[in-house]
Amino acid sequence: MADRARILTILLNFRTPEMTLHAAEAALAEMRALPGELLIIDNGSDDGSFEQIRSAAHERGWLADGKLRLLASPVNGGFGAGMNLGFKTGLSDGSAPEFYYLLNSDAFVQGDTIRRLRDFLQRSPGAGLVGSYVQGTDGTPHRTAFRFPSIAGEFEASICTGIFTRLLRPWVVAMEIPQQETQVDWTAGASLMIRREVIEDIGGFDERFFLYFEETDLCHRAARAGWRTHYLPDSRIEHVGSASTGMKDWQRTPGYWFDSRRHYFTKTHGRAYALLATLAQAAGRSLYALRCVLSGRKRPGPPYFLRDLLRHELRASLRPSACPAETRPISPLVKEPK
Repeated sequence: MADRARILTILLNFRTPEMTLHAAEAALAEMRALPGELLIIDNGSDDGSFEQIRSAAHERGWLADGKLRLLASPVNGGFGAGMNLGFKTGLSDGSAPEFYYLLNSDAFVQGDTIRRLRDFLQRSPGAGLVGSYVQGTDGTPHRTAFRFPSIAGEFEASICTGIFTRLLRPWVVAMEIPQQETQVDWTAGASLMIRREVIEDIGGFDERFFLYFEETDLCHRAARAGWRTHYLPDSRIEHVGSASTGMKDWQRTPGYWFDSRRHYFTKTHGRAYALLATLAQAAGRSLYALRCVLSGRKRPGPPYFLRDLLRHELRASLRPSACPAETRPISPLVKEPK
């Protein structure tokens, strides 16, 4: 019976058709031995990506056995909105799977990646989400096991000084890479399996996050509802990273990153906490900038980050307070919030 638990693998494409096809090929190789389907959603690319993926899937015979479906979203609502569309779509027979597997278009499963995640959730009551070990295509490990962001964590991450890392260790957001299965606060959505009951319980992603912090928020809401998140190093993927967002080459941090960051802190802790978190990061960055000036080192990261951070906080603080709106259910199987 356990081996019959169905998985809906959701692969979101935004203007990376060749990479998406590579990710789909690796995922299909495993999914053909598992009950369930792979759903590729083009997230409003509007550049011919969907047609290119559809043509290549047809030529390769991927559409012949019903294991792969393609769906085009008319708009790009961000990562969360695209995944919500996958949750709502469900399996081809109209039912919901036992597990949803979220996979980035620049993430390539290795061996039994998907099955190991499913099997872990099946044997772990109370575990609602589980993510994989992630490494770059050059073999470099990526940190994807995290604690929830906090005021102390914002200061530690921005000051980049060993003594503060040691003093604030319980609040350091990016954990040392676990060598064995570990419960974490949240993990990256590049390779993330979610039990169906979690989505039924808390709803899907909050679509007010366009990009970034959406997985953090989902895991935070799941934790509040009593579901645990885990990190499973035996499940592995290779990940290019930021292929759709271009984060590695940012010349300026986009406004949606600041929007998502502030929305997370405001939603989970309130406006006063969000302001203090920003001031903590600004203080840390200012002290680190002073160290760089005194030592002659170049400051890392996009230019004008601190100025943009404070400007965004000022503008947001001057806006009238909005009533928080919880994420609404996105599936007929989801219970209406009370």
